[in-house]
Formats: sequence, structure tokens, C-alpha cells
Amino acid sequence: MLNEEIRIPTSYIQTLLNRVQERGYDTEQLLKEAQIERAELEQHRYFSAVRFGKLYQCARGAMQDEWFGMLTGGKIHKGSFRLLSLLMVQCKTLRQALRRAREFGHICRGFKITVGLDEIDDVARVRMEALDHVDPDEYKEIITNSNPATIRTTMAAWQRHWSWLIGSEVTVLKTYFAFPKPKDDWEMAQFSSKETVFDHDFNGFEFPRALLDYSIIQTAETAEEFVRIAQFSLIVNIGEEHTTKSRIKAMLNQNVGHNMLCADRVAERLNMSLTTLRRHLQVEDTSFQRLKDECRMEAAFHYLGCPDISNREIAERLGFDEVSVFFRAFKKWTGLTPGQYRASHSVGA
Repeated sequence: MLNEEIRIPTSYIQTLLNRVQERGYDTEQLLKEAQIERAELEQHRYFSAVRFGKLYQCARGAMQDEWFGMLTGGKIHKGSFRLLSLLMVQCKTLRQALRRAREFGHICRGFKITVGLDEIDDVARVRMEALDHVDPDEYKEIITNSNPATIRTTMAAWQRHWSWLIGSEVTVLKTYFAFPKPKDDWEMAQFSSKETVFDHDFNGFEFPRALLDYSIIQTAETAEEFVRIAQFSLIVNIGEEHTTKSRIKAMLNQNVGHNMLCADRVAERLNMSLTTLRRHLQVEDTSFQRLKDECRMEAAFHYLGCPDISNREIAERLGFDEVSVFFRAFKKWTGLTPGQYRASHSVGA
């Protein structure tokens, strides 16, 4: 089945469980709700991204903190990310959206960390910094006690969120980390950077300044869809960042509905011919249609976990003209009907 092929490092789950435990919640109960056996985590290096998504939902529900996996300094109440996204899509440019995000952090309860922005010649530099009401010593303690993977996950989420806003990849030119280079492999979300500096005096990254003038192309409607699948598009990283597959999926996930990018448009954004794109995907043992199916399937898994969304509405959001076509596609992907999937994956089932 197609969903069996979507894998993430098992350590993603352990990182999630560590955060839950640090906050005083019962990790064993959480695993039970997500129908995950502890032995599975110990026996396998890679794990189902779909099941990770369910665990993420359970954790978010139990802790009432939807900024899970990203560094904020405090507990962020449910609905905050949705409101922030809705505010940012009303902006004209990425520059204005980043400024609005900072303003949002000042008034939204829970935030202690924000995005600082500097424009230096032809480079835009963003960095983690404390909000005005946060004591410098408190901020230093938050950063010092943060796992390097969490810091990188946070910056990866920033980059992906902003790329979605403008419909173009925010190319990272240089990344700065305020800690030594880790000895172990990176876990959690990743993003490509042409140059990486460790032991710096701040955490942040640089990208072409011209991108700040790019128009915001998303709307309130697409923002609602994006928020629904945020744990996949912002946190879960499927595949290696440098593969053509992962770059294409990052673009396709920006809109999994009727306006999903076609192969010609994706090839144009990657500065390659359609023939070259297909050849690259063939080498990676996949195809453009298969990647579209994976993106739609991942979104479908999340929507089906939301009892307030009907199957007909899910079909419409995923770009299917008829709900029957969605049913046939979903059964082809998973071997189950949407109704059977809901019944077998409901929390506490």
C-alpha cells in the first residue's frame, strides 16, 4: 500500500514523547491513544509518517499546544497558528507578513520568541530573538536548554511557511546556529542551506532580499487548508531534502486542491525541462503522478481525523470533482474506504 512507503525516522516520535514527558503528561497513555506499541519504536529505525501524524494530533489535544515541535518559549493555545496564518495572508508582501508575525507575537499569549529581520545589501537575515517583554536572561536560558533539533525544526518551519505564503521556495543561503555541530545525525525537520555556521552568536538564516518583495499569493481559504495539514508540511520531512522528489512535494503541498501545480509548472520552478524532471524522478523510483497522489493522501489522512469535515468536503478540498472518485482513489491508496479509515483510526478506537 502506498501509505506504507511513507516513512520518517523513529526518533521523531521519541522527540515528541520527550516534550510530552517534560510537561508532565503520560507518554504511555498517549501511545495507547495513537495505537503505537513501545516495542515498535525500539525495533525500527523508520516509522509511518501517517501514524506520527496521529500521535502529533493526540499530543496537541492533550497539551492544548499547537506549536508542538517548534520553539516558542511558552504554551501556545489552540487556534493561534490559524489566526497568525489568516493575518499573514492579508499582507501584500513577505516583508509585511514577517512584520505582522512579530506584532502577533507581542499580543498572543504564550510567545516569548519572535523573528528578527535585517536587510543587508541583497541579503535578508532572520534570527531568533526575545520579544520585548522577555527578560534577556530568560531568553538565554530558553535557547541554552533547547535541543539543537528543535531549533533547526523551528527554522525549517519558518522557511516552509514563508515559501507557502509566496508560492516560491525561500532559498536558504546561509544558516547560523548558536551551538556546536552535533555529533549525531540531524533529526526532525530539515532544510537545505548552501552554507552552515556553528557556534555563532544567534540562530537564524539568510535568503535573497528580493524575496521580501514577493507578493503573498495565499488566501483565507487556502490558509484554512494549510493549517489542517501543518504537521506534514511544516514538521514531517519525508525523504532527503536534496532529492528532486522532496523539492517537488514541498511545492505540491502548498495546494493539494484544484489548483495543485502541474508538472510543467513545477519543472519551470526547478529550472529544468519536463523531460529532465521525469528522468530525475525515474532515477528516484517514482513519478509526478505518484507524488501528487502521496500529497493528496497525506492531506486526506489528516482531514479524516477531523470529525467535523464531511467526506464530500474532503473530496472538494483535495480537488476531486466527485466524492465517488475520491472514494475510489482512497481505497486504491490504502485498501480501505474513508469510512473504514475513520472508524479504525479514531482516537481511543
